[in-house]
Amino acid sequence: MGICDGRVVIVTGAGGGLGREHALAFAAEGARVIVNDLGVSNHGEGGSTGPAQQVVQEIKDMGGEAIANTDSVSDFAAGKRMVEQALDTFGRLDVVVNNAGFLRDRMFVSTSEEEWDAVIEVHLKGHFCISKHACEHWRAQSKAGETVDARIINTSSGAGLQGSVGQGTYSAAKGGIASLTLVQAAELGRYGVTANAIAPAARTRMTEAIFTDMKPPEDGSFDESHPGNVSPLVVWLGSPDSREVTGRVFEVQGGLIGVSDGWRDGPTYDKKAKWAPDEIGPKVMELIAEAQPPQKVHGT
Repeated sequence: MGICDGRVVIVTGAGGGLGREHALAFAAEGARVIVNDLGVSNHGEGGSTGPAQQVVQEIKDMGGEAIANTDSVSDFAAGKRMVEQALDTFGRLDVVVNNAGFLRDRMFVSTSEEEWDAVIEVHLKGHFCISKHACEHWRAQSKAGETVDARIINTSSGAGLQGSVGQGTYSAAKGGIASLTLVQAAELGRYGVTANAIAPAARTRMTEAIFTDMKPPEDGSFDESHPGNVSPLVVWLGSPDSREVTGRVFEVQGGLIGVSDGWRDGPTYDKKAKWAPDEIGPKVMELIAEAQPPQKVHGT
């Protein structure tokens, strides 16, 4: 018996890296999995059914149930098809794990419109397309009097929380995902749906070329950068055990789990009257002096 016995889970970008580990971990805990992967390169180019099918076979080889899906997460109609595939195949849907993504790293001034649009489309719109249709299904169930215990698990990033030099577009998308998670949690709880996000740090195709310190240890010690270390938290968030947790962003790497504080109100001063422009500077500097210093942007 696993903590996700009988649950049906969609995992996007599950052909490798974090998504593959999530899919395998859910299956190991008794879930039936829709393994979505477009089979593209790190930069979103090409396409192949191979990665998704391979993970499906791995799940079947371990005695689990899974089916492959190779639709694009940024295609709104495809998002509906994915939800329908889960319902037609397994008769239900309980969890959506939005994981798919790729990188187009550029300094802000060098970023093209095409690069901006591509990253925002896959990461931010991709988090909308499937979840929107899943939530329509869960809302209909709830309004029909059925008990809903559903989950949305989004993938933000440290870049989205603190920014990252050379990743302006990626940071904007991941920051948007963190904010979207808060709104989803506030709106969807009435239907029995929780929404949380993770900001993982792990060795994947997307990171191994950038963070060379994430290589596996040669001495056989704990590999804190292995993507499989992230998945236990994701599986727990997808389980019935997590129903009291919503609207949170978790930072996770290796054996570390942290709750991100996010934006909080800082020091304020109310003059009770309209300000003159030349009055603003000194008061702003006072408020900044009272405030907690911001965390450094990654890469600075």
